[in-house]
Amino acid sequence: MIRLLIADDHALFRAGLRKILLETADIGVVDEAGDDHEILGKLGQAQYDLILLDISMPGQSGVEILKQIKSIKPEQAVLVLSMHPESQYAMRVLRAGASGYIAKDRSPEELISAVKKVANGGKYISAAFSEELVSRLGSRVTAARHEQLSDREYQVMIMIATGKTLREIAGDLALSPKTISTYRSRVHAKMNTRTDAELTGYVIQRNLL
Repeated sequence: MIRLLIADDHALFRAGLRKILLETADIGVVDEAGDDHEILGKLGQAQYDLILLDISMPGQSGVEILKQIKSIKPEQAVLVLSMHPESQYAMRVLRAGASGYIAKDRSPEELISAVKKVANGGKYISAAFSEELVSRLGSRVTAARHEQLSDREYQVMIMIATGKTLREIAGDLALSPKTISTYRSRVHAKMNTRTDAELTGYVIQRNLL
C-alpha cells in the first residue's frame, strides 16, 4: 500500500484528489496538509511513501517547501502537481529534488501512473517534456536570463506576465504589496528590463506561459 500525503491549500481540490486516488486499491491517502507548517509538522510525525505537493502554496512557494522537505528527509519522494505547464517550473522542481512533475490538466489515469512510479523509486515527467529535454541537451544553449532568478522571483515574474497587479500577487502569495514590489525590482534588475510590458514580452517569447 502506497502511503500518501496530499499537500494543497484548496480543501475541495484535496477532496477530489483523494477520491481519485482511493479508487486504486494499492494507494492510501493517509494525510492531508494545507500549508507549509502542516506539511513540515506531519513530516516529523509520520512516514510517507510519497508527498503529492502543489507548487502554488500560500506563504512559501512549493519549490521552497520542497527544498525544506528534502533537507529534513533527503530520501523523501515528492511528486509536484501544478496548474502551470512544465515549461515554467519542471526543471526548477527537479533540480530542487522532486522525483517528478505533473500538470493538473492531466488525466486521472496519468496521475495514478505517476504516483505509482514515483512512490516506487522512479522519476516522472511527461513524454512531451522528455522530448524537450533531449532537444535542449542536443543543442548548445547559453543560460537564459530567467535562470538567474530565485524561485520566488521567477514566480513573481510569471504572475506579472499573466497580467496580475502587485496587490493581486501579494494576495495570492500571502505577502505584502511592498514585498512584491521589492521582488519586482529585483526581477527587472536581473532581467535587464525596464517595464512590466518588456518583461511580459520576454516571458511570451521564451514560451514560459
